[in-house]
Amino acid sequence: MDSLTHFNEEGRAKMVEVGDKLNTKREAVAKGSVYMMPETLKRIIDYDIKKGDVLAVSQVAGIMAAKKTSDLIPMCHNIILTGADINFHIDEENNKIDIEAVVRTTGKTGVEIEALTAVSVTGLTIYDMCKAIDKKMKLTDVRLVRKTGGKSGDFIIED
Repeated sequence: MDSLTHFNEEGRAKMVEVGDKLNTKREAVAKGSVYMMPETLKRIIDYDIKKGDVLAVSQVAGIMAAKKTSDLIPMCHNIILTGADINFHIDEENNKIDIEAVVRTTGKTGVEIEALTAVSVTGLTIYDMCKAIDKKMKLTDVRLVRKTGGKSGDFIIED
C-alpha cells in the first residue's frame, strides 16, 4: 500500500510536489446519480422547470466546477484541463438521472478529483433547480470509475 504523501515532516498537511514528474496524458471518469420523484423527472424531460433547462445548466455547472476544483479542495493542484464533458442517462424506470463526467489533461498530476467534483456539482445543480418541487431528491453513488495515465497506471471499476 502506498504511503500518504500529503504530510510534511511535522505531520501537517502540505501540497505534494509534482515538479519532477513527467507530463503525461491523463483522463478520469466519475459517475453519480440523482434520484427524484417521477413527476420531477418528467418535468425535467419536458423542459417544464421554471429555472430553465435543467440538464443544460447543470452540464455547464459541472464543467465550471471541474475547472475550479483547486479552489475548493485545499491540497489539489491547479491543473490546466484539456477537456471536460458531462453526459446524462435518464432512467425513467428508476426515476433517476445518471451523471458521467469525463475530464482530461496533459500534465504532472491526475484529474480524478476534478471529475468527482464535476459529478457532484452537476448533481447539486439539478437539485438546486428542482428543489422547489422535490426536496427529497438524493445525490448518490458519486465515484471514480476510471483513470488513465501517470505513474500509478490505469484504474478501472466495472459498473
